[in-house]
Amino acid sequence: MSESWNKRTQAVHGGTRRSQYNEVSEAIFLTQGFVYDTAEQAEARFIETGPDEFIYARYGNPTVSMFEQRIAALEGGEDAFATASGMAAVNAALTSMLQAGDHVVSAKALFGSCLYILENVLTRFGVEVTFVDGTDLDAWEAAIRPDTKAVFFESMSNPTLEVIDISAVSLLAHAVGATVIVDNVFSTPVFSRAIAQGADVVVYSATKHIDGQGRALGGVIIGTKEFVRGTVEPYMKHTGGALSPFNAWIMLKGLETMALRVNAQAETAQRIAEALEGHPALERTLYPGLKSHAQNDLIQTQLGGKGGTVLSLDIKGGKEAAFSFLNALTIPVISNNLGDAKSIATHPATTTHQRLSDDQKVELGIAPGLIRFSVGLEDADDLLADIKRALDVSQQ
Repeated sequence: MSESWNKRTQAVHGGTRRSQYNEVSEAIFLTQGFVYDTAEQAEARFIETGPDEFIYARYGNPTVSMFEQRIAALEGGEDAFATASGMAAVNAALTSMLQAGDHVVSAKALFGSCLYILENVLTRFGVEVTFVDGTDLDAWEAAIRPDTKAVFFESMSNPTLEVIDISAVSLLAHAVGATVIVDNVFSTPVFSRAIAQGADVVVYSATKHIDGQGRALGGVIIGTKEFVRGTVEPYMKHTGGALSPFNAWIMLKGLETMALRVNAQAETAQRIAEALEGHPALERTLYPGLKSHAQNDLIQTQLGGKGGTVLSLDIKGGKEAAFSFLNALTIPVISNNLGDAKSIATHPATTTHQRLSDDQKVELGIAPGLIRFSVGLEDADDLLADIKRALDVSQQ
C-alpha cells in the first residue's frame, strides 16, 4: 500500500493516475477547461467536486493533482496545493490565513523576497510581524503571544545556513494555538521530516531540488486537508497563482530522480566543506554538516546528519575578492538559483539580498565577501580543484 512506501518509492509512484491508455509516463493534460455531459452535471460539480472531477485549470488539473498528491505523500502531509512559483507558495500560505490585526512571529534570517512579504506586504494590510533570531528559543518564547496567529521560518536559512529547531519552535507555537509555517527549501524533501517534527504547513520552491535541472518555476504548499482545501484553495482559485500542467509534469519527472541527485549533491557538498574549512583565503566556511557549525547537533536529529546541498564561503577581501573568485570559476555558473544539477555561485549581498540595508546585512551575517555555493552533480574532484584555484585568484 502507498501509505507504507518509503520516500524514494513515493517519489516515483505516489499519486499516479492513468488515462484509458494506461501510459507509463504521466500524461500532460494541457487544457484550461473541462466538458460536462449535461447542464445538471455542471451544476453539481460547482457545488461539490469529486476526486476525479475538474472544473477549470486554475482550480485543478489531473497532472497538477498527481504532483500535489505525490509531494504530499512524500512529505507526510494530508494534502497539497501546487503554485506557480515558490514565492507564490510562501505568499499564499501566509496571506490566505491572515487578516488585519493578526500577529506573526518570524525568524529574521530569510530570503529577500520572503522578508519583503513579511515586512512590506503583510504589514501594509494590518498584520503585525515580530522578527526574532531563529536559533534563539528564548527569543521565540518571548515573542510568541497568546494572540499569535502564525510563526514562519526557513528551517535552514538563506544564505547563512542557520538551522532552526522545528520541534522546539512548534511546541512553543502550538501552546498558544499558532500555525507553524516552514519554508523547507534548503532542507529538501529528501532529508526533511518537518511535518513529523511539528510543522503544520511546509512550503517548497519546486524550482529548486524538485525540478533540480533549471527548467521550470513551481511551488507547493503542504499541510492538512482542512488547511489546504479550506484555506489555501479558495484564496488561490480567485487570485490565480496555480501551477501550469506542463510545469507540474516537469516536477513529477524531477521527483523520480530527486533522492539520487540530492544525496549525491550533499555528499559532494560535505566533502568540499571539509576540504575548504580553514583555507587561508576564507574568513568562514559555513556548512551545517561541519562539526564546527553551531547547529551541527541539531542537524543530526532533524535532518539525519545531512548538511544539504548548499555551503557558504566568506572570502577574505570583501566584495572585490568575492567578484574575483566568481569570475575565476570555470565549472560553476554565476546565477541566483540553487538546488540545480549545475553548481551555482551567488553573491547574496548584491543579488538575492541586495534590497536589505547595510545594517540588516551585518545583522544577518551577509558579509561583502560571502558567496552562496549550490553544489551540483559535477565530479567532486573537478569542483574542488576549480574552487581552490578561484580562491587563489581572489587573493591576488
